[in-house]
Amino acid sequence: MHLQQQIALTLLNGTGRKRIRQILAHTESVDAFFSEPLRQLLQIPGVSEKTLSRINREQALKDAEAHVSYFEKKDFRTHFFQSADFPMRLNNCEDGPLLLFSDGMMDFNAPRVVSIVGTRKASDYGKKLCEELIRSFMGKHIVVVSGLAYGIDICVHQLCLEYGVQTIGVLGHGLDRIYPAVHRKIARNMCENGGLLTEFLPGTAPDRMNFPMRNRIVAGMCDATIVIESGEKGGSLITAELANDYCRDVFAFPGDVTREFSSGCHALIQQNRAHLITGSADFFRIMNWEEQPAKVIQRQLFTDLSAEESTLVQLLEESGGLSLDVIALKSQAVTSKVSALLLDLEFRGVVRSLPGKQYQLVG
Repeated sequence: MHLQQQIALTLLNGTGRKRIRQILAHTESVDAFFSEPLRQLLQIPGVSEKTLSRINREQALKDAEAHVSYFEKKDFRTHFFQSADFPMRLNNCEDGPLLLFSDGMMDFNAPRVVSIVGTRKASDYGKKLCEELIRSFMGKHIVVVSGLAYGIDICVHQLCLEYGVQTIGVLGHGLDRIYPAVHRKIARNMCENGGLLTEFLPGTAPDRMNFPMRNRIVAGMCDATIVIESGEKGGSLITAELANDYCRDVFAFPGDVTREFSSGCHALIQQNRAHLITGSADFFRIMNWEEQPAKVIQRQLFTDLSAEESTLVQLLEESGGLSLDVIALKSQAVTSKVSALLLDLEFRGVVRSLPGKQYQLVG
């Protein structure tokens, strides 16, 4: 699969990501999409002549060519949505990106991925909450995602570096720059245990309109989003609302009712759009991520399982519990199929479902 064609998909005018995904589901490859006659693409359900008339494949390929030469000179990695190294939780989001670019060494598909966001004007109280939370993540193979912005975001990234927790900064611009520039050193250090991720091509400036798009990636690539201090409006609340829309778990810390940057968290809690937590213990309990004593599963009880079901049971036995997305990734099966198998296993008393789309064996 060629990078030029992948980039060209993101440069097509007149159609969105959802429609592109739909078209690619009915073509042999990305290369085929750019080489097949338009009349062939008209056979795809839901694709009209009007849609195809707006798509200029030749121009998109031409525009993509310059970007390919840039990536050939850099160590940046690319992640296409049909590839195994793509953050597969994003493929459950209707508006998920088609192509991502990264710098660093990170595990997008770790069993536990959490985003932590908050105000750009973090108080000492907010910073203490960040430290207690990140310290509790040490040694638990949790990946932490945030936006590299001032305030809570950069505090979270710094603490992850301190405590050896892998952290990913999602950018609202290309990888050819760091914004804010003052965070360049921290961003460079993050690439040793985590790194930077964006859907924007090099040359894209940190324009205001890009950050809500950035926030949907922060929300969509994680199992849960935690809000630490937020005003009534702003990026943190956008991320929390997106996480709710994606059926992810959302958490918020309460604060001083007289402080401006407690109001957003209180609104989320009052509207039942976030779990109220006062510390990491609450978070682990609600997510059911608490340390569980080792259990010996009597495999002889599962002798009537199909081959597919046995694969899922073995994955859960080895891990102690996994999210739906990770089970699908490890079993190399489509998410809808895995969901149906897990539901049947749950009815039969073999597995149990937990908050955050987590599953574990019964016994």
